[in-house]
Amino acid sequence: MNTLKKLRVVSLSMACLLLSCTSRPHDAEKVLSEPAIYPDYIGVTVPVDIAPLNFSMADDGVTTVDVEVKGSQGGSLHVNGAYADFGIDEWHDLLRRNQGGKLSFSVCAEKEGKWMQYNTFDIFISKYPLGEWGITYRRVAPGYQMYGRMGIYQRELATFEEKVILDNKFLDGGCVNCHTVNRSKPDDYVFHVRSEHGATVVGRQGKTDFLASVNDSLGGAMVYPYWHPNGRYIAFSTNKTSQLFHSGKNKRIEVFDGQSDVFIYDTETHETLRDTLIMKKYWAENCPAFSADGKWLYFTTARRQSYPQNYDLEKYSLCRVSFDEKNGKLGQQVDTLVNASKTGKSVTWPRPSYDGRYVMFTQLDYGYFSIWHPEADLWLLDLQTGETRPLEEVNSDSAESLHNWSSNSRWFFFTSRRDDGLYTQIYFSSLDEHGKATKPFLLPQQNPHRYYQRTLYSFNTPDFVSTPVATESKDIVKSLRNEKRVSTR
Repeated sequence: MNTLKKLRVVSLSMACLLLSCTSRPHDAEKVLSEPAIYPDYIGVTVPVDIAPLNFSMADDGVTTVDVEVKGSQGGSLHVNGAYADFGIDEWHDLLRRNQGGKLSFSVCAEKEGKWMQYNTFDIFISKYPLGEWGITYRRVAPGYQMYGRMGIYQRELATFEEKVILDNKFLDGGCVNCHTVNRSKPDDYVFHVRSEHGATVVGRQGKTDFLASVNDSLGGAMVYPYWHPNGRYIAFSTNKTSQLFHSGKNKRIEVFDGQSDVFIYDTETHETLRDTLIMKKYWAENCPAFSADGKWLYFTTARRQSYPQNYDLEKYSLCRVSFDEKNGKLGQQVDTLVNASKTGKSVTWPRPSYDGRYVMFTQLDYGYFSIWHPEADLWLLDLQTGETRPLEEVNSDSAESLHNWSSNSRWFFFTSRRDDGLYTQIYFSSLDEHGKATKPFLLPQQNPHRYYQRTLYSFNTPDFVSTPVATESKDIVKSLRNEKRVSTR
């Protein structure tokens, strides 16, 4: 062996020796409790296709964390550093090997030169994959007096990669919102732009239409969209939205509609299908959603109140009406599924599962704009039994709000302010065969403590996507600026 090779062997040996010496602390003091980590991933259930659940100690005084992970069906990981930072490929190999099993985490933490070893905790690997490439969402500052920088983004859920779809800095600071796809298929999408270059942008089968942002015949903009499963129709509401401000400390703002109606848009004929059955003069219809088979249109409705005096008397019921996709017509009768006059509460954001079993909705004391309501919780309507129940497994003392299902109906996400009461973040959970939800987990980030402590934006109107969104931002901006718009009738 020549001298150069000998030096390389010696260097490698010394490196291995150093790594083995620092691989695990041997003089750690035993602590008879689980570690306090951020985010709290202890006991959560995750899919095999989720990014690494990196975490740090909740105590900022901790300088080093050492983590050993062992799979119940084999395999292990070991990381050591300022926070637990798992390699993406190694993490996914370990999850695939232990699908249907669990991972056990042994954590040691160093603070002021002293090591502590905590009780082991588990993370469970579901037998059901997520089955989605990623999510889209709007990032927006959680203010209410004015809006500034915002954008629509997409995020791959198996990694930490995030890309912009449309940034409002290219639209002179206009408001962009509600990027909605058809059952996680990104080729069918719709979003709304409110600005000098405003439009409702509808993409379907490779063609993009730019509709007039405000339709005079409807009396407002086309908002809160939901796709029919065949892709031809989109249900919208049209809303005249205003704000009230609270003087108490628990609530800051109230968003209400002076007028709102529900209608259906035909993407092939550019017709708006309106019916007095769901556009009543003294009632506010809102938040439409088609059933999994497309045969029903769900929506919420409340008797309009006089504002601002009776803002807290507006309570929405959950209703549905049949829909015939062949002729684009509604049925003759509206069914009330959750009656606000009986519950004394208000329903918003109904989202049917794609297997036809459930409707998830948010329930709050009054109104429908749930992100400003700390009491807002997720509820589940079982369409087989007609029973409703609160999803106590995922609810918190802060506002739970917007939510939707994965295409296999095993997973769902929802937005919540439970972290700090100010910023809305995205959480994931799954339902078992009996409709029981697992402990929710926060959207993973490369360095979650730094990311969530430093971000100045809330996550808003998220949606699953099965493949990356291929829309080119520059093409959208160019078309918005040329002012050509499709008229609806």
